Amino acid sequence: MDWLPVALVTVLAMGFNYTNGFHDAANAIATSVSTRALTPRAALAMAAVANLFGAFFGAKVAETVGKGIIEAPGGELGLVLCGAALLGAILWNLLTWWFGLPSSSSHALIGGLGGAALAAGAAVKWAGIFEKVVIPMLVSPFVGVLVGFLVMKLILRIFRDAHPGRTKRGFRMAQTASAAAMAFGHGMQDAAKTAGVVVLALTVAGYQSGDDHHIPMWVLVMSAVVISLGTYAGGWRIMRTLGRGIIPLDPPQGFAAEVTAASILYVATMLRAPISTTHAITAAIMGVGSTRSLKAVRWGVAKNIVGAWIFTFPGAGLSAAVVMWVAMPLFGV
Repeated sequence: MDWLPVALVTVLAMGFNYTNGFHDAANAIATSVSTRALTPRAALAMAAVANLFGAFFGAKVAETVGKGIIEAPGGELGLVLCGAALLGAILWNLLTWWFGLPSSSSHALIGGLGGAALAAGAAVKWAGIFEKVVIPMLVSPFVGVLVGFLVMKLILRIFRDAHPGRTKRGFRMAQTASAAAMAFGHGMQDAAKTAGVVVLALTVAGYQSGDDHHIPMWVLVMSAVVISLGTYAGGWRIMRTLGRGIIPLDPPQGFAAEVTAASILYVATMLRAPISTTHAITAAIMGVGSTRSLKAVRWGVAKNIVGAWIFTFPGAGLSAAVVMWVAMPLFGV
């Protein structure tokens, strides 16, 4: 098959990766910026570098996205399907970014793949989606709230007699490491997912065997670099929602939220589960904030965020399906 259609799908994949970077940059650095542990530009630069390195450790997640979500048809139809899925996910990312809602780019991509596959009459691996996507999607926010609550309680107990000013300064410095850990986890998860779609496109085009699960180095490098560039561009609208919209954070709370979310990302990556970095950090912030009091959390903002989570799968899926229905007659597939 001609290489040009594969190149176009790869360009779309990198376009999605870029929107993923600026859409989800807030996940890694919103808490550090809101507590003034880092300046916005320093935080973005740090997150971009950590994203870059994290991308090389997410091969297991890439395999799940590339092989475990849909049974893509071969040839031109498969490439159109991949392109439609990516466009649907990009449209959803831009829509939620515009309204400042930290929705999941990961679930937008998976929803896009599912919606485009249904529109094309291709098989969707529902069992794999339920096991590797739906269950982690439902479990990770609860784990984030619970672990965030417990970590913050532990910090409060350990430092209950410490000098408040020195404690805040210490945690402000520690947030540099916790934010970097969070950004590294984001790179492992999200850059790898996009690499998985590029591998899927290579497979349906015949450039890579379906039994070959390795990710070409050029795909990983490209995904890593582009998501880092997107991260450095920043997602200021979403950053405001996460950093101050749910609860005003102090440095110990920011550290607790970042450590909790990063831990969840690392465990999920080991289990090959493509979870949402947005879900992880948002839930952790809610759990950390609730140690102050339940009333301290702005549950109205939290409700809007959860609403965006719920509608991400069907919203991105519908967008991708519409793109697929339009594209099939245009490309004669």
